[in-house]
Amino acid sequence: MITREQALRYHAEGRPGKLKVIPTKPTATQDDLSMAYSPGVAEPCREIAKNADDAFKYTARGNLVAVVTNGTAVLGLGNIGALAGKPVMEGKGILFKRFADIDVFDIEVDSEDPEDLIRVCQLIAPTFGGINLEDIRAPECFRIEEELVSSLDIPVFHDDQHGTAIISGAAFLNALEITGRSIRDTRVVVSGAGASGIACARLYRDLGVAPGNLILVDSRGVIHEGRSDGLNPYKAEFATSRPERTLAEALEGADVFLGLSSAGLVTGEMVRAMAKNPIIFAMANPDPEIHPDDVAEVRDDAIMATGRSDYPNQVNNVLGFPFIFRGALDVRARKINEEMKLAAVRALAELARRGEAVPDVVRRAYPHERFDFGTNYIIPKPFDPRVLLYVAPAVAAAAMDSGVARRPVDLDEYEQRLEQTVGDLARL
Repeated sequence: MITREQALRYHAEGRPGKLKVIPTKPTATQDDLSMAYSPGVAEPCREIAKNADDAFKYTARGNLVAVVTNGTAVLGLGNIGALAGKPVMEGKGILFKRFADIDVFDIEVDSEDPEDLIRVCQLIAPTFGGINLEDIRAPECFRIEEELVSSLDIPVFHDDQHGTAIISGAAFLNALEITGRSIRDTRVVVSGAGASGIACARLYRDLGVAPGNLILVDSRGVIHEGRSDGLNPYKAEFATSRPERTLAEALEGADVFLGLSSAGLVTGEMVRAMAKNPIIFAMANPDPEIHPDDVAEVRDDAIMATGRSDYPNQVNNVLGFPFIFRGALDVRARKINEEMKLAAVRALAELARRGEAVPDVVRRAYPHERFDFGTNYIIPKPFDPRVLLYVAPAVAAAAMDSGVARRPVDLDEYEQRLEQTVGDLARL
């Protein structure tokens, strides 16, 4: 267990913080500096003025992502403000670099007004190849992302929504295969109607869950057609005509529980009432809606996943955003659309199913776990370098197929380039 003192020392020792900027061109001589700045810099400026796309050729834009927050929903800390959220944004930058060799500037916007955040992102967009929105509370986050996706021509991705949806979606598909379920006949209960809960409900529906089999529950109970209190348009999208009104009622006979809410909401009796071979993804952090040990006391046939690293099947967003952006940036996509998200889901699911021996680096990182596809291994591990080789090409291919890629690539050549990237990342 990491102590408070260890965490503070890690961030403060040496050069404060976790990121720095380093030059990528020679700077040893006067000639080098004349090329980097005046007068040499004028030539790429002139080319970009004539053709804006040349910014990708002559600047770092094509490999640079903005991680943007206003600090209104930081991790499990809540509304702590933009500046207090900066360590998290720097950490996000480390993950982008470590897992996909993407550079990041973190941008903390000191305003809770969605219009301010939208306008800031629109004004700084020429600097970046993509924008990762982070730790912005619901329901404002939905409108912010929707407005930016429609107004900008670079990928905009709110990871709190789609990252959790994509990773858990891959685990969901594999859990269905293990338990022999048809997705159209599977009843899913989603606890939590914030950013990740709404996004998961949407993605699971896109994967094939029948709308009538999807129940969304918030702190006031089941979101149903007769309810008028505590609803916004995003929750109302999932209003059900089913008779259940409480989480306990919704879980009776349910096949899947998807928790994105609060610790301890689910009891052993609720789990006992679920269908045979229940799929339980209790992802509240740091403490899940029900602890895996408590599930094991009442069911020996459950497939369990959490957001924790100390149990099998950790739903960790780092399995998604670095590789999704890698694929999107490399084909210069205008957006990250639903086709690209679904491609990422299926690529992750396929990697866990393949039955290939995991690399030694994974075995060393998780020495006490087995990696045979089954109940305790339904999604890959974050340190598996093959994730880059599976997800980025799948996303790139989906971008090309769906018409949002501005620079198509040969996928065979692209995969070879990514294999070189894997080798470079191993030395970071």
